[in-house]
Amino acid sequence: MSLSADPTTAAAAFAGSGLCCRRGGRMVFADLSFALAPGAALVLTGPNGSGKSSLLRVMAGLLRPEAGTLTWQGVPLSADREAHRARLAYLGHLDAVKPALGVAENLRFWIDVAGGDPAAGEPALARFGLRDLAALPARYLSAGQRRRLALARVAALPRALWLLDEPATGLDARSVAALESAIATHRAAGGIAVISTHAVLDLPGAQVLELGAAWEGAA
Repeated sequence: MSLSADPTTAAAAFAGSGLCCRRGGRMVFADLSFALAPGAALVLTGPNGSGKSSLLRVMAGLLRPEAGTLTWQGVPLSADREAHRARLAYLGHLDAVKPALGVAENLRFWIDVAGGDPAAGEPALARFGLRDLAALPARYLSAGQRRRLALARVAALPRALWLLDEPATGLDARSVAALESAIATHRAAGGIAVISTHAVLDLPGAQVLELGAAWEGAA
């Protein structure tokens, strides 16, 4: 299976070439290439099991590809994996919310871990409609509120690359609009976003990469 998304690397900040991924003994995708300039968005679509989550994990450096290379500004990620971790915000299927901490405490914890600006917490909570819940223990949050808190964590950190796996899961229409606004703000500042989604998101100018038929056991 050969997939590509505008693989012109001349002006690319983040690019992949000839990527192959094997999970559970089966090839999930092969010969996949993409190239994303500052401000770009790439939407990953396809059926469950087609490799969207696996590709995001490869992009995040959490899963090594069987073949191919990933580069940032022309430099292979393998040359400095720590620098790549410092430039990305990754949101997987789990929200990474600590139930015993309050909403604002959860966000402060992640900002502290990432060495971010504590002042960025309140605007991020406000963007996702969580400011009035700041003192509430996270164990009382609904699934949608937990997802909004996870998204507030992404928005609060100054990261050049956002990797978002089904970020609209559990969100109502207003929260989806907040997500779209956050991605637009990130892109306007030169950031790059890669989003796996079954939802229809308003992402002007985004490239679309449709992964193929599902492989049994693939993520």
